[in-house]
Amino acid sequence: MLNLSNHRVNEELFAKYPLKTLHALPEPHSGRKLGRWMLFFLIVGLAVMFLPWQQNINGEGTVTALTPQDRPQTIQNAIAGRIEKWAVKDGDYVKKGDTLLVISDIKDEYFDPNLPQRLGEQLDAKEGTREATEAKIQALNGQIQALKEGLTVKLSSARNKVRQSEFKLAADEADLTAIRKNYQIALDRLDRFEKGYKNGLFSLTDLEARRLKVQEDNAKVISQENKVNVSRQDLVNARLELTTIQADYNEKLAKAESDRSSAISYLAEAGGEVAKLQNKISSVEVRRGLYVVRAPQNGYVVRPAKAGIGETIKEGEPIATLQPANPQLAVELYVRAMDVPLIQRGRIVRIQFDGWPAIQFAGWPTVSVGTFGGRVEVIDAVSSAAGKYRILVRPVQQPGDQPWPTQLRVGSGVYGWVMLDDVPIWYEIWRQLNGFPPSLQEEPKDEKGAKK
Repeated sequence: MLNLSNHRVNEELFAKYPLKTLHALPEPHSGRKLGRWMLFFLIVGLAVMFLPWQQNINGEGTVTALTPQDRPQTIQNAIAGRIEKWAVKDGDYVKKGDTLLVISDIKDEYFDPNLPQRLGEQLDAKEGTREATEAKIQALNGQIQALKEGLTVKLSSARNKVRQSEFKLAADEADLTAIRKNYQIALDRLDRFEKGYKNGLFSLTDLEARRLKVQEDNAKVISQENKVNVSRQDLVNARLELTTIQADYNEKLAKAESDRSSAISYLAEAGGEVAKLQNKISSVEVRRGLYVVRAPQNGYVVRPAKAGIGETIKEGEPIATLQPANPQLAVELYVRAMDVPLIQRGRIVRIQFDGWPAIQFAGWPTVSVGTFGGRVEVIDAVSSAAGKYRILVRPVQQPGDQPWPTQLRVGSGVYGWVMLDDVPIWYEIWRQLNGFPPSLQEEPKDEKGAKK
C-alpha cells in the first residue's frame, strides 16, 4: 500500500480480481498534465491580452439612398378629382413623364367642356371694353385740349373787348368835358348878351338866338353824359363777361377732367379683369394638364394608395410610392450619443447586410468574412426620436473587399461597425467592463480614413 518494496501486487490483483473502480481512478501523473495545460493557456491568454485590437462603434440601420432624390417618394396629385383609369400596376417600371393615373375634375365650375372657349369670349369682350375706354380717354384728352385753347381765345377776345370799352369810355368822358366847356362858354355869352340887351347893345333876336344856343349846348351835355354812362355800363359788362368766360370754361374743364378720371379708373379696372381672365385661362389649361398624373422620374411603382375606379382623391393626397431606379446606395446607421463625438467624416465602416452570411471579428477586420466596406459621409447634427444619432455611410472598396451586392434594396437591414484606433486587448476588456467610451487619439483625414 505504501509502496515500500519493489514488489508490486497490482498486476496480480488486477488479473485475479477485475476491480472497475480502481481502474477508474486517475493516474498519479494526470495532475501534472493538467497543470501544464493550465500554465500553457495562462501564457497564451496573457500573450493574447497584448495583441492589438481595433476599437469600433457598432450601430444598426437600413439601406437608403445617399441623395434625397433617390429615396422612395410619394406621388401626389395637385388637384382633387375622381380616378378614371390606372395606367400602371404594382412593380411596373416607369420612365419620367409616363402616365400613371388619369383623373377627372369634381368641381362644378370646371364641368363645362368648352370652358376655355367661354373664357376666351369673355376675354375678347373685356378687351373690346378696354379699347373703347382707351378711345374715350383719347377723345376726352382732345376735348380738354380744345377747351383750353378755346378758353385762351375767349379770354383774349374778352380782354380786348374790355380794353375797347375802356378806350370808348375815356373818349366819351373827354367829349363830355369838351361839351361841358362849350356849354359853360355859351352860358357866359348868354349872360353878356343879357346885359347888352338891357343896355341896348343887342337886339331881342340876338338874345333869343343866344338862348337857343345855350339850350342846344345843354342838350349836348346831357346826351354826352348818357353816352358816358352807357360806356361805363359796357365796360362793367365786358369785365363781367371776362369773369363769366373763365368760370364757364373752368366748369367745362372740370367736368371733362372728371370724365377722363372715371374713364382711366374704368380702364384700370378693365385691365385688371383682362389680367384675371388671362390668369384663369392659363390656370384652366394647366389644370387640364393635371388630369393626367405622370411619373416625376424613372423608377418602380409600389404600393398604390388608391385602387378603385371612381374613387375620389383630394389635392396633395398620396397616390402611390415611387422607388427611383438606380439609386446611389448608402447606409444609415444609428449610434449612441456618447459615441458621436468620436466619429468623423472619412472613418472606415465594416457593414453586414441582412441576407448575406458573414463572420465578423470587430477588432480584427482583416479576418472577417462576408462584410463590406464603407466610409462615413454624413453625421447628423440633431438626434433622432430614439435619442440616437444617424450617420450616412457611402460605399468604398478597400483592398480585398467585394463591391456592394447589386441585389440590395432600399430598406434592407444593416449592422455596421465604425472602425477607430488600435489598442491592446486588455485595455478594450477593461474599457468594456467599466463602460467607458472608446478613446480617440487622432482624427482621421477624409481621404485616408482612420489612422492605424
